[in-house]
Amino acid sequence: MRPTSRRRLVGQLQGVYQVSERRALRATGFAWSTQRYRSWRDPQAALRMRLKELAAVRVRYGYRRLHVLLRREGWPVNAKRIYRLHS
Repeated sequence: MRPTSRRRLVGQLQGVYQVSERRALRATGFAWSTQRYRSWRDPQAALRMRLKELAAVRVRYGYRRLHVLLRREGWPVNAKRIYRLHS
């Protein structure tokens, strides 16, 4: 079960049974740290969109060549990130 669905389940338990967050977590066996975690990572939506645009125009280019094109446009990214986003 994914953390987002776990959070949703705990919220439903709290609403339906009128129990505290701690009690709902204990009943489901989920960790408190997973329930309260908020990601600080940037989703990089603009980079993803630009990568999709380039990949659509230049269909035969792989991630390495797309990395070069993005670097020329001024994106401060490395090839490993492009590989991860492109795949």
